[in-house]
Parts: sequence; structure tokens; C-alpha cells
Amino acid sequence: MKILFTTTISTTVNAFLVPHIKMLIDKGHIVDVAFRIDQQVDKRIYDLGCKVYEISFTRNPLDFDNIKAYSLIKELVLREKYDIVHAHTPVASAVTRLACRKIKNLKIFYTAHGFHFFKGAPLISWLLYYPIEKYLAKYTDVLITINSEDYKTAKKKLHVKNVFYVPGVGIDENRFNPCNFTKQLSNFSIGIPNDAFVVMSVGELNTNKNHDVMLRALKWLNNDNIHYFICGEGELRDKLTKQAFDLGIANQVHLLGYRYDVDELYQLADVFVLPSHREGLSAAVMEAMQSSLPCIVSNIRGNKDQIVDNEGGYLVSPTDVGKFAEKIKNYYENPELIKKHGAFNKDKVSQYSLDLVLEELMKIYETCS
Repeated sequence: MKILFTTTISTTVNAFLVPHIKMLIDKGHIVDVAFRIDQQVDKRIYDLGCKVYEISFTRNPLDFDNIKAYSLIKELVLREKYDIVHAHTPVASAVTRLACRKIKNLKIFYTAHGFHFFKGAPLISWLLYYPIEKYLAKYTDVLITINSEDYKTAKKKLHVKNVFYVPGVGIDENRFNPCNFTKQLSNFSIGIPNDAFVVMSVGELNTNKNHDVMLRALKWLNNDNIHYFICGEGELRDKLTKQAFDLGIANQVHLLGYRYDVDELYQLADVFVLPSHREGLSAAVMEAMQSSLPCIVSNIRGNKDQIVDNEGGYLVSPTDVGKFAEKIKNYYENPELIKKHGAFNKDKVSQYSLDLVLEELMKIYETCS
């Protein structure tokens, strides 16, 4: 078969989908990719023989560039005569399904990495995104969800013929394990004391990731031995830097930018935190679990699938600064609890293994193609 993967930006493919594409190619299929190039395309994509098409998707659904993307995708699919188009990410999936809705002999797969409408979501999300997904469902041959709440919602409300649950994008169990490096030198390179207690986040610096609640929790703790570092880039870098300065904790907050050594950085951390307002099924949480870290995460869809409260970490309201601080303090004062919860997560994360995810995806392709 000839398959096209579409995502809004190239970062998504680089970070999550290369193993999926390789699996399909290894099975004898042809796979190409289409996205806006916001990050240099992973060399493995070219090595696999994929054709790369730059399409003018933007994350803003109202941006006129998405109208241009609509035309480009339709033209591309008609010209290349794909058998399957597999769409990922909200904007790319909506534009792709609209553009391909009347093309004959084409099947449309859509992996929902987290609906914008969910229990507790703002009313505007239900008013805007739910009707769009409801309409596009009739042009979707296969819908793949990655958390239990979205799966139940899709089965009940969207009426797609083929709805599947796959546990995320998959975690490489061989990558995120204790590695051989000198922690003291690594600490020095980041600018933290050797005996520092490290709280870690991985995620884009944006409003949804809610990093500011952790800065306020750090202020609340009033303990200069507790350091917080974030791996990720984004529009709020300057704002978060100023907030840390204004709170008097600038020496404890480390914005590390986009990192290629995140597997080593997990080994520096004592606790992982993810205070997001919205997640599908966080790959970063899986990585932290694989790295034997306890996780303090927001009590939202997706996170609740991954972290068992009081066993692998804690589930906290994303707005509860005091509770985040309390749980960090609990780990700070109880190092044995860190080991216990970390070990629990290391055992549980096997259900999200890359091999398992790829096996489930291959079954879907074989059943529905």
C-alpha cells in the first residue's frame, strides 16, 4: 500500500512517529510524510526512503495558511494516488479529512492525540471542537484514540465505524534506563549543586503545560536546595524567566530548552512533574516512568491512565499550587518513597511499550486496509 502521514508540524513525526513509519515500510508499504517544517526533518525519515512534502499547516485553525494547505493536500493525494492517509494532530487531521472527503478509493485514518473536548474542558472547547469532530467523523474510516476517556467518548458520540484504543505512541524500553554518566559533572553543566533535589518537567513552554504553577509551588516551598528544570522551548520563555526572577527563585529555575540528552536528564531528577491543563497520553510521563521516577501530575484525562495515585505518584488539580508543593515536600522528606513509587512506575510502564503499540497498530492496518 501507499500511505501518507500528515501532521501539523515536523516535530511530531521526529519525536513520535518514526518507529511507526519504519514498521510499515518494513512490512513492504510505501510511506510519505507531509507537514510544515518547524524543525529539521529527522534524517531517519530520508534514510527510510520517505518523500517529504512541506504543507502550510498552522496550529491556529483560523489561519488562512490552512486554506492553502487544504488545496495542497488534496492535490498531493490525487496526484500520488495514496491508498491510506493517516492524519495526526488536530489541525492537520481536520484539514486533511476535509480535503480528502470525496476522493474515491482512499481510506482515512486519524489518530487523536487528545480531543480538545473532555470532562472538565472549557465550554468553548465543546462548542468549537466537538461539532467539528462530529462532522468529520463521517469522513473517517478509522479513528485511533490513545486514552480511555477519549475512546469512550468516540464510541458514544462520534459514530465512526472503526474506533480503536492504542496505549499511546509507545515508549522505547531500551532508551530510558539508568545510564553511565557522572551525575556531579552533569549537575555542574546545568548549574545546580551536586546535592540538589531536582524536580523535572518536559514540555513546550506554553499556557497549556502550566509551568507557572510549579514556579509558585517552588516559592511556597521556600527551600533553596530544591531546583526545577524544564526541557522545552516555547512562547512563554521570557515570561517564565521574569516570573522566576520576580518570585526570587531565579537561581532554582533552569529553562534548558530543547534537549537531545533528555534520557540522561531524567537520571538527574528526583521527581517528575506535569501540571498540564490538557493531555492526550503524555510521552514524557511514560519516559519518566521508564526512568523509575515518581510522578506528580495534574488530575486530568490521560494522566489518570498512567499514574496510580499514591502508588506511582500523585494526581493533583492543575490549579492547586499548595498541593503540588506539599507532594514535592513529601518526596523531599521521604527518599524511600521516591524509590517505591519509581519502582511501581517502572513496572507499570511496560503496558505502553513501543513493541506493544506497533503490534496493535499493525493489527489495525491489516484489519481495516
